[in-house]
Amino acid sequence: MNILIVFVVVLGVTWAIGRSVERAHFRRLEADERELAERIAVSDLKRLPANWHAAGATLVTGEVVIATDYFKVFAAVLRKLIGGRLRSYETLVARARREAVVRMMRQAERAGANVVWNARVETSTIQGRQQRQSGGIEVLAYGTAMRAE
Repeated sequence: MNILIVFVVVLGVTWAIGRSVERAHFRRLEADERELAERIAVSDLKRLPANWHAAGATLVTGEVVIATDYFKVFAAVLRKLIGGRLRSYETLVARARREAVVRMMRQAERAGANVVWNARVETSTIQGRQQRQSGGIEVLAYGTAMRAE
């Protein structure tokens, strides 16, 4: 019985810490996105509008790897038993995607660009060595940064 109580307490503490870290990361991402959106436009279109003139095109990238925590893995295992959406993993993917795009925009800003055109996002998963180990997600955002008028 004591082991069960310890397990529940550890699970609760892990959940609370993970949720706090995740919320803080989302708040920081929102602030970064607002700040960068004032100076850099991002589009997935392949061609610039005909009336735009661009110079200094360069490839920019942003890459991030975010690890899953044991609570997310535990919650996913439980969800697999009953079916449905894995919301804990959805937030992990959203954080990774948004962080990669912010990093790409920061690189574009350092290059002196004001637009990132033909932006793309690629994802891959990283699995632990053994099936029960937690893994993570890798996201790569890339596009063509340029100074457009």
